Amino acid sequence: MRSLPGPAMHREIHGLFRLPSECSMTLTEQVKQHARELGFDAVGVSRVTPDRPEAGRLNEWLARGYHGEMQWMSRTRAKRSNPALLLPGIRSIVSVGMNYYTDERPDELHGLGRIARYARGTDYHAVLGDRLKSLTTFLCRKVPDSRAISYVDTGPVMEKAWAQRAGLGWIGKHCNLVSAEHGSWLLLGDVLTTADLDPDEPAADLCGTCTLCIRACPTGAITEPYVLDARRCLSYLTIEQKGRIPEEFAAAADNKIFGCDDCLDVCPYNHQANATAEPAFRATSLTLNPELSSLASQSEGEFRATFKGSAVRRITHEGLQRTVATALTNRCSERP
Repeated sequence: MRSLPGPAMHREIHGLFRLPSECSMTLTEQVKQHARELGFDAVGVSRVTPDRPEAGRLNEWLARGYHGEMQWMSRTRAKRSNPALLLPGIRSIVSVGMNYYTDERPDELHGLGRIARYARGTDYHAVLGDRLKSLTTFLCRKVPDSRAISYVDTGPVMEKAWAQRAGLGWIGKHCNLVSAEHGSWLLLGDVLTTADLDPDEPAADLCGTCTLCIRACPTGAITEPYVLDARRCLSYLTIEQKGRIPEEFAAAADNKIFGCDDCLDVCPYNHQANATAEPAFRATSLTLNPELSSLASQSEGEFRATFKGSAVRRITHEGLQRTVATALTNRCSERP
């Protein structure tokens, strides 16, 4: 009777059929694989070097006053330009992106408002934040003497510039990141680390001669290719600005009460995007088709309950009342 293989033979056979994750993967490959296991749809690495041309562009943009009331951008310009001020000894930045595109279509009824696609589901800060912390922990465990910190649009990091360096996509003429695979429907996060990781090739700009996004902007906020005057942008005017929407832009806001997707909706790369596999980004009936009259009569407590766990809460009850009032005025003026 033939004897069964012993433990040594089992180990030898197992070694022949190990998955790549169990054997010869580099540290960078392990980090990327773990990022994808956490649910990120895109991941890349850039090396932090003294050469940062985006810093000059930031300073010029600020000098023009294009940041409007976002004074925190001016106060943190040094850290944005030099990530070593955030993490001394930094060597690498891991850029991640999560697809938030959903194929849900809002109704075009007269009394409904419009919320930007990224804010229709669970607040992306929470969705990405916990996973980035897990990725940071994984990296520090792999390199015990390293240090790392993570950000999800919460710190002075030029995440789009680093994402382009890491090969996730290029910064389009509308100033959003564009991925050949996911379009502009990527929410970005970063892990800054002192670990030395293998950098990816930067992404090439594939916008070509297309100017659809520039022509689609209802307020002319894209003053020239790759330059955005936030003071004219409806996303800024409905979210960042504290006062009423200026009269010259109020009609262009139409029924938008939180953000604007006009420049994204026309981008050819967004027309081939696949819907996200992340259920947290699915819209609710309240965020997909918000009733303006109902929102206008909400108390602050009702507002908090309606938008619990949503990025919309960021503009506060008072801020939403402001944008809803503009939308109602626009819709009433459209009646025959």
